[in-house]
Parts: sequence; structure tokens; C-alpha cells
Amino acid sequence: MKLSYPMLAICVLSLAACTAAGDGEPAAAPELVTPTATEPFTPREVTVADIPQDIHEDSWARLPTLSRESLDADDQRAFDIIVNPDSRYATGLRGPIGMWMYSPRMAEHVFPASTYLRYGVDGERDQRLTELAILTTARELDSQYEWTAHEPAARNAGLEEEIIELLRFGRPLADAGALPGLGARERTIIRVARELINEPKVSAETFVEAQTLFGNKGVMDLTGLVGYYTFVNYTLKTFDLQRTPGSQLLLPLP
Repeated sequence: MKLSYPMLAICVLSLAACTAAGDGEPAAAPELVTPTATEPFTPREVTVADIPQDIHEDSWARLPTLSRESLDADDQRAFDIIVNPDSRYATGLRGPIGMWMYSPRMAEHVFPASTYLRYGVDGERDQRLTELAILTTARELDSQYEWTAHEPAARNAGLEEEIIELLRFGRPLADAGALPGLGARERTIIRVARELINEPKVSAETFVEAQTLFGNKGVMDLTGLVGYYTFVNYTLKTFDLQRTPGSQLLLPLP
């Protein structure tokens, strides 16, 4: 079929517009477009309609929250390791750790490790860098729950807004430029976490950088922190933990 000259001109102009906008790639559906630096992201509020039918309201997960009274003496001992006046869970089980209590022996061993990896011994760990590693992990795993829980913590720990935005949109470090607070330590933490999750192994170059900056113990602790929050993400995915209605979802995911 031959095209008339007006129709041919329209086709050529349309093709040129597509090439300029997307380098020849087909346009994505509007609801799936990931916001960019020039397209600000607006958090979405969770509604009751977002909550799946198999979710329990006391836990916002697929299994209900266990009470201490429902456990035998040995399991109560494990429960008390997590829920006690000196714990960050002094008010009771919540979130993914609430699901851990379905395996009390696992919970009593993992919980102290989680405290060490996040806070160090006697809380000496730099929380700004810790939250940087956690946010990078959450972003690379597309973990909405984990990111939404830790973005405010990262901000409170002093992590710069520009770095949070870099991570939120998954931007390459090569394109980051001279962002406030984004020094050698921050770049190396981001590289380690991204490579652990996305690559067959951490590159030799990244490993040497991390070793030089943090020492062998620091490299192991960073690896453990990324691994721990990967495990948390698996808990979230298995038990389908939900953010509560009325809360804001802070990652630009479909």
C-alpha cells in the first residue's frame, strides 16, 4: 500500500519524536513509569482496599501475632529475649520479627545478631552509614516495606536528602556527581550492597576499596548487614507483611 505525501510526513515526524523521547524504545504505560529527577515522586497512601484478604489485622501479615501466654516455657524464654523493657521491642512483637516467633529457636539466635549488625556493641555503630546500607539494600531488592520503614530513620540519622533521592531512583554512582555527603565511604557502601545483590560476586576493586576504608571486620559486618536485611526482605515476602492503612509508601514502585 502506498502512502500519500501528507501521511508519509506525519509518519516521519512521529518516528522522529519517538526517537528523540526514548532513543527508539517504545513508551511505557504511564502507570509503570518510574519517576525521575525532573518528575517528582509523590508517596501513595495505603488504603484498606490494598490489604489482601489473607492478612490478619493484629500483625498485618499472613499469620497472627503470637502472645506470650500461648507459648510454652522454653518458647517464652525466647520471646523474652526480644520483648523486654531494655529491647527496641519493649512494647511487643511487630513487623517481620513478629513472624520469627513461629520459630522461637531461630528467633532467639537471630535477634541478638540483628541488634549487633544494626547498632554494633553498645550502640557505637554509625547509624548514618548503617541506614545508608539498609536503604541501598531495600532499594535493590525493591522492598517497599523495608524502604518505607527506614527512610525516616535514615533522615533522622543525618543521611543527606540528595543521597536518599539517589538511592530512591536507583541512579548510577557514575552519574551522581558531587552530592553533599557522598564521599568515598558512602560510595563504597553503595557499591558493595549493589554488587552483593545484583552481581555474581563483589568485584575485586570494590572489595579492596571496602577493605581499605573499613578493614576486614568492617567488610564482614557490612556484608552481614546487607545479608540480614535480605533475610528480613524474605520474611516480608513470605508472610506478605503490609504497611498499615493510612501510611505512606515511599518507593516509586508499580
